[in-house]
Amino acid sequence: MTKVKIEGVPLLPLRGLLIYPTMTLHIEVLREQSVFAIEHAIAKDHLIFLATQRDTKVEDPNADDFYNIGTLALVKSMEKLPNGAYRILLESVERAEWTEYREADLFPVVDVIGSPDSLDTDPNTEALKRTLLTYFEKYSETSKRVTEDTYKAVADVNEPGRFADMVATHLPLKMVAKQEVLELFDVNERLEWLISRLYNEQEILDLEQKINERVKRAMERTQKEFYLREQMKAIQTELGDKDGKGIEIVELLEQLERAGLPAAAKEAAEREIERYEKIPSLSAESGIIRNYIEWLVTLPWSDATKDQLDIKQSEEILNRDHDGLELVKERILEYLAVRQLTQSLRGPILCLEGPPGVGKTSLARSIAESLGRTFVRVSLGGVRDESEIRGHRRTYVGAMPGRIIQGMKKAGKVNPVFLLDEIDKMSNDFRGDPSSAMLEVLDPEQNATFSDHYIEEAYDLSNVLFIATANDLSSIPRPLLDRMEIISIAGYTEQEKQLIAKNHLIPKQLKEHGLTKSQVRFRDDAILDVIRYYTREAGVRGLERQIAGICRKVAKQLVAGEKKSMTVSSKTLESIIGKKRFRYGQAETTNQVGVATGLAYTQVGGDTLQIEVSLSPGKGTLNLTGKLGDVMKESAQTALSYVRSKTLEFGIDPNFHESNDIHIHVPEGATPKDGPSAGITIATALVSALTERKVRREVGMTGEITLRGRVLPIGGLKEKALSAHRAGLTTIILPSDNERDIEDIPESIREELTFKLVSDAEEVLEIALEAIIE
Repeated sequence: MTKVKIEGVPLLPLRGLLIYPTMTLHIEVLREQSVFAIEHAIAKDHLIFLATQRDTKVEDPNADDFYNIGTLALVKSMEKLPNGAYRILLESVERAEWTEYREADLFPVVDVIGSPDSLDTDPNTEALKRTLLTYFEKYSETSKRVTEDTYKAVADVNEPGRFADMVATHLPLKMVAKQEVLELFDVNERLEWLISRLYNEQEILDLEQKINERVKRAMERTQKEFYLREQMKAIQTELGDKDGKGIEIVELLEQLERAGLPAAAKEAAEREIERYEKIPSLSAESGIIRNYIEWLVTLPWSDATKDQLDIKQSEEILNRDHDGLELVKERILEYLAVRQLTQSLRGPILCLEGPPGVGKTSLARSIAESLGRTFVRVSLGGVRDESEIRGHRRTYVGAMPGRIIQGMKKAGKVNPVFLLDEIDKMSNDFRGDPSSAMLEVLDPEQNATFSDHYIEEAYDLSNVLFIATANDLSSIPRPLLDRMEIISIAGYTEQEKQLIAKNHLIPKQLKEHGLTKSQVRFRDDAILDVIRYYTREAGVRGLERQIAGICRKVAKQLVAGEKKSMTVSSKTLESIIGKKRFRYGQAETTNQVGVATGLAYTQVGGDTLQIEVSLSPGKGTLNLTGKLGDVMKESAQTALSYVRSKTLEFGIDPNFHESNDIHIHVPEGATPKDGPSAGITIATALVSALTERKVRREVGMTGEITLRGRVLPIGGLKEKALSAHRAGLTTIILPSDNERDIEDIPESIREELTFKLVSDAEEVLEIALEAIIE
């Protein structure tokens, strides 16, 4: 068909409405300029151009506010309504596109180019028309929007273009999609677009129908179950079953099926449910059985989390949460690597041993996160009753499972990371020995069939990754210790503490105190001073408390309006948290006679001990003070005997013991001290006092001595080296058998210390005592 250009056609913008060609309909017009445009059209040739507005909210549209392509229509009639609006009867003629827009006196006019649809049909067009009719027929059968009369009216249209427009009219299209159809001048393209859209609509309708049917079936099943339960309740009432346990029994059986219990446990649960059904509700035993059944069906029996065996990701998590602890991280990554290769390795029993505050508990949390497992923690501190571990017998009201089963229920999975915190704090009394009960829990050969007194059925703990923490291994019974792999965490160096404070403790405390980095800034020298002068510990717990104290002071000043921000430096530290509490530097400021520095291992890490010896006129009495244990008293006796056997070699009066009382004292008398590593220190202090040769102040020593002067190996070298470095010592004397342990000391500490390996006490004296000046 030939396109015709018509000039000066009045424009009628439509809001929320689009009219396809060959349609006749009434519309109401209220805008004044639209009324003028219609009156002009009636007076001239009845032609008017209908264009849809892009935004329905615009009251006074211009050329940019409506689409370029619309419909050329004839105004058939115009009638004024009582509300002031006009009802217009329009008959759309053909698609048209305006080319020029201009404002007349009272309304806009446009020049348009009409584009009537071609009436010629070819086989392709006919095929598309028939396909669209097929889809429309199926859609009309499924959808409630199209009636049978409407379908027949659309199917009777012969012209392909008009047929396509009629189909588009009855589809649930948004205005943008309707406009897209209007802009398709090519009939074949219009038919193809509608075929595609109808196919998608049919897919959606089919899905809606499936969903509705599924919902309907679920509703019918729910109603049926409700009806049957009500019937059951009525039957039970008629039969005299006033307890009404029928529904409850059904629910318990359903829970039992979902729980996935092993065959033996499931059989036991079914027996208990049968007993529960027969026992009256008012019976005390009824509550006991009901509680037992609930424990059985809520425990995880087979539900497990899938391990994340990505070593790189695990390493990133461990490094993110913890600075230092390289050996511990390495051991965890080794476990992950082996598990990834074998896919069947049972969980090892790890025991993280070290002083308080070194991050044992938080390390266990990081291990759980790196594995993607749930984490559960049980504190064993103060546990004295065996039933705390194994549970109570089901013979009285109030019985319940032990802490292991309780922890498994809390975890909800059969393979959590299970933290046994403070395992060294367990003790025993007349109610049993809980540490013996832990033997089965922590034995990889036995815990696959762990027996809890309350549950009674075997429970599999072999997939659990148990991690225990302890401060002191000496209080753990040897059989229990033998079942665990010990990983020692000695403590942190000053540099590591500084990194931990900057990366973890300070951000954490700022958040907890509602502060920002701009309000309080910590300089490196201030953090180092807090570590040296306000804390004396292996871990960082005291350091965190001091940082929290600083944050509280700053928060008070900010709230009071005294300051807007604060920088914490070494110069301002005393004014914030008070005077220094500890002395940092050399263990002694000068070389002294009769005073030697020993290295000790305590429950809170390594420490230095000053051992003092003084002589006074007397009859050879040996006084030992400082609240020493039996082992240190024996070390003092041994050292004295050794010195007496070597008086000639050391230039000491052989009869010194007959005219002198010897007093050996270890300061801080209120603190108990014991251990097999003070022998050479006591011997050095004795020889110094007897020969009046001064002991070098920068030297610290550790090692036990025999009567022949042989130096025996010791333990805890890493902790002792850290304490020596912390105290400012530069030389450490240690037994030659401990040479292999030097590698465990952090490299940064090894570089600043000189290690002297000795095998005889004479070598110790040669290093520790000042040279004799002739």
